[in-house]
Amino acid sequence: MIYHVVPLADWMTDPECPYAPASLAEEGFVHCSADERTTLAVVNAFYRDAPRPLMALVLDEERLGSVVAWEAAAPAPPPGVAEGTLFPHVFGPLDREAVARVLRVEWDESGRAVGFTEAD
Repeated sequence: MIYHVVPLADWMTDPECPYAPASLAEEGFVHCSADERTTLAVVNAFYRDAPRPLMALVLDEERLGSVVAWEAAAPAPPPGVAEGTLFPHVFGPLDREAVARVLRVEWDESGRAVGFTEAD
């Protein structure tokens, strides 16, 4: 399983179609993470000001129709993630059928992501 972070409003837009975030058009792939700990580090580095609620899609790689390549972060992994950690990049839209679970990002009083709960 791999994880992709998305504001709920973006995820709910056009629910009959595969999900294609801006990074797919801009960079040619969808950013994902390998586990919950790394996903939290990504949220705290890049998504603290993103619209909320913020979700983590748990994707079954086997059910994705697009190629997944494990690559190094460029220029560097976010704080708290070891140098050399590889990140799954999906080279195409995310098939909604590949979503095994949707988790809600939980925040502490200082605005840091601290965990996940099952989405309603």
